[in-house]
Amino acid sequence: MAKAKSPVKPEVKSDAVHKRIKQRDTATKQKIVGLADEVTKKTFANKEPTIAIPVRAKSNTIWNRKRGILEMGDNRADRQLFNLNQAKQYMQTLLHASSIKELIEREKTLTLRGMFYAAKHTVAGTNENTFDVQDESDPILEDLEVSLGVLREELHVFAKKAGTVAGNITVVDRGVPGRADEINLRQMGSGGWAVPSIVEPDTLEFKKCDAKFVLHVEKNTVWQRFNEDRFWEEHNCILTEGSGQPPRGVRRLLKRLNEELDLPVYCLLDCDPWGHYIFSVIKQGSMSLAFESERLAIPKAKFIGIRAKDYEECDLPDSVKIDLNDNDKKRANEIAGYPWFKDHKLWQKEIAKMVSNGFKMEVESLIAKDISYVTEEYVPQRLQKKDWLE
Repeated sequence: MAKAKSPVKPEVKSDAVHKRIKQRDTATKQKIVGLADEVTKKTFANKEPTIAIPVRAKSNTIWNRKRGILEMGDNRADRQLFNLNQAKQYMQTLLHASSIKELIEREKTLTLRGMFYAAKHTVAGTNENTFDVQDESDPILEDLEVSLGVLREELHVFAKKAGTVAGNITVVDRGVPGRADEINLRQMGSGGWAVPSIVEPDTLEFKKCDAKFVLHVEKNTVWQRFNEDRFWEEHNCILTEGSGQPPRGVRRLLKRLNEELDLPVYCLLDCDPWGHYIFSVIKQGSMSLAFESERLAIPKAKFIGIRAKDYEECDLPDSVKIDLNDNDKKRANEIAGYPWFKDHKLWQKEIAKMVSNGFKMEVESLIAKDISYVTEEYVPQRLQKKDWLE
């Protein structure tokens, strides 16, 4: 990755930013203490110290048609200490809550992986570990997010960087306490700038933006072609990629660019059920993280390709075809049944066409036409003709 410029002199308002962060941390800490107090009160009252956890499942997900996003319902489930099937998760929940309280007090942060190792140990007198794998740890942290009504960033926990950006915008990164790094994303070279896990306004400020839109591509391989061809410079845009399913940091960045700077977001994704699902998550939100839709979903996002019609319309060779397997077909039918796709005739036609074709295609298949066909002809023509799906 290209190196950022030297730190700029912190602006006066950085003091106000620091004050807001301190206030936010105090509020989050109070919520954690409140959770512990509730457990203690129930214990001393000779009641089972249960913890109410909102249900993060399809059954508790509501499609808000008017707003165009998925929302979480009100259903909750009690996590019980005296239930053998839940006792371990109960312990894990309080263990992570304690670790988060310590992070806030010490003004430190940890990655999801770091939180796993911070809490992982063998329970004294047993052969039982508090956590065996990270797949046990991450959902507990999400449970705490939604139970406390806070963001992961407010828990001082962040994910590994996965996603890249370049384009006509300058940002100020305050991710390191006491620093304000001004970063010109026009000068990121061949590697681009790695999107941080935390991109909230207090951490990442948009300073100067000349771009007219955002082009989000599915994978780094495609992003590299657009960056090398200086697409963002010629077409005055911001270019992002999410390494497949974009992490929350990338989705939040896209949301902020769309909402705060009023930049349209166009998505260039594969023609397969997984590309369609990625678009669904970017546009409406995901079922497991429906509590984050307000902050992440982009209802006005547009799917610019690749499309089922492109095999014929772009005169692509047979070699680009990847046969749909039974799992692909099953997933396609599931996605076609989503209310937000079911209501759109063009999306129904798109998915039906892909299934009828019997094959899927990756964005990279356009290379079969020419190395730079996707940057010089395909996307510019789609933008000019306004040929996209919403």
